[in-house]
Amino acid sequence: MLPRTGVSKQDIREHIWDYMESQNLADFPRPVHHRIPNFKGASHAAEQLLRLPAFKTARTIKVNPDAPQKNARFYVLENKKTLLVPTPRLRTGLFNKITPPPGATKDILRKCATSQGVRNYSVPIGLDSRVLVDLVVVGSVAVSEKGWRIGKGEGYADLEYAMMVSMGAISKETPVVTIVHDCQVVDIPEELLEEHDITVDYILTPTRVIATGCERPKPMGVTWSKISREMMEKIPVLRRLRAREQQAGKDVTLQGEHRHPPEPGRQQTVPWSAGRRPQDTPGPEANSMEAACGSPLGEGAPLAADVYVGNLPQDARVSDLKRALRELGSVPLQLTREGRRHRAFLRYQDAAAAQQAISCLQGLRLGTDTLRVALARQQRDK
Repeated sequence: MLPRTGVSKQDIREHIWDYMESQNLADFPRPVHHRIPNFKGASHAAEQLLRLPAFKTARTIKVNPDAPQKNARFYVLENKKTLLVPTPRLRTGLFNKITPPPGATKDILRKCATSQGVRNYSVPIGLDSRVLVDLVVVGSVAVSEKGWRIGKGEGYADLEYAMMVSMGAISKETPVVTIVHDCQVVDIPEELLEEHDITVDYILTPTRVIATGCERPKPMGVTWSKISREMMEKIPVLRRLRAREQQAGKDVTLQGEHRHPPEPGRQQTVPWSAGRRPQDTPGPEANSMEAACGSPLGEGAPLAADVYVGNLPQDARVSDLKRALRELGSVPLQLTREGRRHRAFLRYQDAAAAQQAISCLQGLRLGTDTLRVALARQQRDK
């Protein structure tokens, strides 16, 4: 039992980590500090998942990529359900959909459930995927019987949940399950919880199934004021989501930024870049080539990899697109705007950078129009 006066989340984490190490309750990797503990008996705890009605009826299940949930991922695949696994630290996207080869044996399914299997047998799932998640399985460092949860302190599970809400993949009725050792079930003061913290509906241990009956509201989207500029730089998919929500008129002020509320009754679109006034109208130069940094594309410039952007609004300016690209972290080497054809070409240093840009730009809107994005032909029609 932990002292309730003045206790912090980190105090609870350290207590759990120290206890599990001292009692030899963990498997590899060790030490368990700063991790979701891979506890002894994790396979027995995962078996409890099979008895949950929410698991039996679910078709698509998201399971975190940590070691103690390996068996949970296997059971999802074995029961022919769709398994989604977040990309580690969200560096390369949001989810991976695990796709075992046809006729996969149990041994192969077990490989698919490992971190190596996730890399070898998966396809990426982005923000625009029309996926519906029926059950969410998360790891925890500590959890209370009331459903309060503490992770390892990096906030990725909370962020993944919030992003799923934002993309319409889950609702407040979607059950959340955590799989832990019995010693990880402790008292957690409610005052430690913040609005971005997810709660759990079921706790599975090697010896118990706990229905928490938690009624505390779960996060209804990303709390941008809790997101640092440093985290934005590390997570491209988060930058893209922020740009989308900014265009929808939502407050996306980051931690430490000064808030600029949108004008009442007016939809907020991609901001104008510095150096051009909103009342400026596009002139004849809008049909010519412009570099992303403002310099023209030379006649003899070497051909790298170009990305086609179509369906540009008639009144869109080059500065609109430049600002959107900066917000998404997909600034090209050069930008070519063809105003009369409502299209543009973005030049990147190589095909890999172009493909990454296409992934980030899918679903981008300027005003009310969704842009079309694809890899351009090496030789463009003139």
